[in-house]
Amino acid sequence: MSKMRIISVQLPRGLINAMDQLVRKGVYPNRSEIIREAIRELLKKELYQFEAEERSTPDYIMK
Repeated sequence: MSKMRIISVQLPRGLINAMDQLVRKGVYPNRSEIIREAIRELLKKELYQFEAEERSTPDYIMK
């Protein structure tokens, strides 16, 4: 993996508690990995949607 950089984010206590539960249950090794995974999934979803919109059927073709 490439060199990571530190960023700072503010999260509501409820999200932090939920992340801590996942770490305690062994689902993720730490909070950072949860946040990385969530961002990866969001970016895949958003980029897929953006690319799908760019490939959309032209208006003159009936959908």
